[in-house]
Amino acid sequence: MDKSEIIERAKAYIAQEEDAAFKSEVEALIADADANLAELEDRFYRDLEFGTGGLRGVIGGGTNRMNTYVINHATQGLANYFIKTFPEKAAKGELKAVVAYDSRKYSDVFAEYTARIFAANGFTTYLFTGLRPTPELSFAIRTLGCDTGVVVTASHNPPQYNGYKAYWNDGAQVIEPHDKGIIDEVNAVQEVKTVSKEEAIKAGKLILIDKEIDEPFWAMCKENLFRPDLIKEMAGSVKIVYTPLHGTGAMHVEKVLGDLGLKVITVPEQREPDGTFHTVEKPNPEEAPALKMAVELAEKEKADVVMATDPDADRFGSAVPDANGKYVLITGNQMGVLLADYIITTRKELGKMPANPGIIRSIVTSPMVDRMCEANGIYLSECLTGFKWIANHMEKFLATGEHTYIFGFEESYGYTVEDAIRDKDGVSAAAMCAEMTMYWRSKGKSLLDRLYELYAEYGFFEDAAISQNFPGSSGVETMKKIMADLREKGLKTLGGKKVLCIRDVQKSIVFDPANPAGKKDIDLPKSNVLQFFLEGGSVVSARPSGTEPKIKFYINATASSANGLDAARKETAELRAAIAAEIAELLK
Repeated sequence: MDKSEIIERAKAYIAQEEDAAFKSEVEALIADADANLAELEDRFYRDLEFGTGGLRGVIGGGTNRMNTYVINHATQGLANYFIKTFPEKAAKGELKAVVAYDSRKYSDVFAEYTARIFAANGFTTYLFTGLRPTPELSFAIRTLGCDTGVVVTASHNPPQYNGYKAYWNDGAQVIEPHDKGIIDEVNAVQEVKTVSKEEAIKAGKLILIDKEIDEPFWAMCKENLFRPDLIKEMAGSVKIVYTPLHGTGAMHVEKVLGDLGLKVITVPEQREPDGTFHTVEKPNPEEAPALKMAVELAEKEKADVVMATDPDADRFGSAVPDANGKYVLITGNQMGVLLADYIITTRKELGKMPANPGIIRSIVTSPMVDRMCEANGIYLSECLTGFKWIANHMEKFLATGEHTYIFGFEESYGYTVEDAIRDKDGVSAAAMCAEMTMYWRSKGKSLLDRLYELYAEYGFFEDAAISQNFPGSSGVETMKKIMADLREKGLKTLGGKKVLCIRDVQKSIVFDPANPAGKKDIDLPKSNVLQFFLEGGSVVSARPSGTEPKIKFYINATASSANGLDAARKETAELRAAIAAEIAELLK
């Protein structure tokens, strides 16, 4: 893209941007375009697109940024798509939408613009009066019978980001072909319809909501627990330190766990919503630094468990003390395995195991749960990365009746222990984790004790993720080249281990690299993912992010029960080094 084209795109943006701050940012860059050309190119070389989590980007002026212009066009395109998809409902004025938002900068502003545009397009639109978590948005869609919903959030990203997750009428984020259809409508938008908040409320097209969804949501979180008598008996003896990381979680986690009689001590410095997330570099419960203050408070309080949710409270992180009182972080895969084990164990003990039960995991999540499912007669379903695909499989279970959903999770700290919503839910996960903690304590065990029992039974697993960032317009091409080169190369060994087979999800095939002609088809939607299955059972996956300029490499290393965790950790370290060397070679 040359300078004149960039300037032309920037001026066209300024003409349509309603926010003075975003306008002035771009005007200042244009005033000295030669000095700011790289920055202008990064802001205008593309339009933000819907990925695995909808829109997500840095807040600021430009078509490749999160701002009111981008929000307005996305919402008008979304509205147009639903009007065209459900013309009879649209003609009768029966389309409905619900909008929520988190604590990030501009979230409330973007949410109001979204709601006003839906209302102007004839949707009866529900808008939360204050910030609410993503799982409650999914719950609200189903509870209110909405056709669509939007939550303004960038989940666990750094504070300069914001985002926009669009949902279908089942309460799940949009998937193909709807995501592509929405993008086409967004790109075709010529005019954005809007109405003032006051006019929309007066016309009955904008309805403000809060407790009428909050209270059923809290009830749902508690109703999905298994052992109310155990909770009543033991709640007073369990102490929890919790952090919402300046997000939406405090209101719900404190309420639900408090109603159960649990003592919840919330990290005071991180309790209040704050879009700067000033006490952490990134509000991501997957990373140890984000839990530092919570762990320090837990050490002081001698807490039984540390809990954390990200800003939109869909992710759940935790830490528990070991035998020496040192707090150990529980990874997303480990918590998923612990919850799956607890749900299986409990349903069997209480006689609540449904016919043909099924558990769903993403393809980059630990295969340890596969062994658990096989041993317990549970159907294991694999899906693409992104919780919308777990929701898609949940709907397939319902539609076919072949299996009954009992749990779904992904390695990135996402869990759904209920079927009332179609997204990951950090609030319900916190409640189930609390019950699970009490159950194993009643058996004289900690969560770590139980985890090691599972390792002894199913083999030791160690998981890791490596992210390689490629910012800017050139980064997109670099990412494409790396994935293309990996496909062409067809690795036969990795980390000194033989590659037994490669699964190429983009091409819908699996094959032995020693015999590429013997390809077999796979039943997964196409996605730019490569997976390398190694001798010994370890798996390495490569996947470009759908919302950020990076490629993620996932390692699921395993070792037999006889060899122990050290062997799995050694395998992880060797695979880390092998991936780093492979990337360096491909970047030459």
